[in-house]
Amino acid sequence: MSSDVQGTGPSVPAIDAAAAPPRVKPSNYPEPYATMMAGRVKRPLGDLFGLRNFGVNLTRLPPGAISALHHVHSRQDEFIFVLEGRPTLVTGDGEVDLEPGRCAGFPADGSAHHLENRTEADVVYLEIGDRSAGDEVSYPRDDLVAALGPDGKWRFTRKDGTPC
Repeated sequence: MSSDVQGTGPSVPAIDAAAAPPRVKPSNYPEPYATMMAGRVKRPLGDLFGLRNFGVNLTRLPPGAISALHHVHSRQDEFIFVLEGRPTLVTGDGEVDLEPGRCAGFPADGSAHHLENRTEADVVYLEIGDRSAGDEVSYPRDDLVAALGPDGKWRFTRKDGTPC
């Protein structure tokens, strides 16, 4: 899986992204929301390189899968780039069908969003987001909120603050 690529400087670790190990826990969401992510496979590429300021995931959505609950971050900017397939981008402003080579960005406190694979073929895309301290996520369609803890782990509660 790993190899060293030699350039004019020191060795740079390089990998085959599609062969990177998938995330151990398929979803951070509590139930019943975690089950809604069935089939989604995230390969946390940025973590493999020890990146601390932003994350990069290679994500595969089989037919019928969704990327995430409909959400918006308070501090984190997000970016996606479609590599394979034709996902539907669902935002608070409407829907857009994407194809390979198309990309989309979501500034913090922007429009809520998620991807859906409504086709018969897999969708593969890169997702990139920063790791801003104090980030919170709201889920306008679900009774859920999340806050990024100082340990880098998400804490989920219901909108009234009660535990999930």
